[in-house]
Amino acid sequence: MFLLPRHAEIVQLAKDNGRVLVEELAERFDVSPQTIRKDLNELCEKRFLARIHGGAVIPSGIENMEYEARRRIAADEKHAIGRAAAALVPDNASLFINIGTTTEAVSEALVNHKGLMVITNNINVANRMRVQPSIEVVIAGGVVRGSDGGVVGEAAVDFFRQFKADYAVIGASAIDEDGALLDFDFREVKVAQAIIANARHVILVADSTKFERTAPVRIAHLSQVSSFVTDTCPSAEIKKICQEANVQLVETARGSH
Repeated sequence: MFLLPRHAEIVQLAKDNGRVLVEELAERFDVSPQTIRKDLNELCEKRFLARIHGGAVIPSGIENMEYEARRRIAADEKHAIGRAAAALVPDNASLFINIGTTTEAVSEALVNHKGLMVITNNINVANRMRVQPSIEVVIAGGVVRGSDGGVVGEAAVDFFRQFKADYAVIGASAIDEDGALLDFDFREVKVAQAIIANARHVILVADSTKFERTAPVRIAHLSQVSSFVTDTCPSAEIKKICQEANVQLVETARGSH
């Protein structure tokens, strides 16, 4: 399908950066925000993009997005979330770390911890943490997903059931207004459920773009986690669920709990 040069560039920017924002595009192309909104609407009608608040992403949300592009979505927010989540984990603890770009940001922030036992199905996490002399890494066996280095499947589920960890760090592809935590891959969800069932303190890490997405497979409910670390929580309903279920809400952009 033929695209206007500006439209083609917008689609390429979305592929490269994971998302495009109206204000940034208006400045880049020196046109009005209204013009960009019209561009995005046309591209969404043709299914090149999908709208989110203030911009657009590649269709099907995060599902088929290239891994490096996913990593770049809200990168600064993810690093801040990683540092805040790592601060909840003491030295000399055992912890599960699941698949995901935000959970990887937590692993980056944990490298100076002492005496950790890290149990993971994420090859990227294992690779980063194995070089730390004071961190022991245990990795799941099974089929390695080429797209992101995640180990999924029944073997990984059985692997996590062998442990009872002090902490778990999990992510989600989408968070519904009713508190449902959602993902795309049924195999990955089964692993996440095994992790939740076998951890004493579950830390959910997710940036605020996850409130703008949807995914078909239910992982769990927000009330099942102990702490939720995000950059900002725009939903009064989600805040209410956290309060009623005694879930610690940490918003890094506000520095509030």
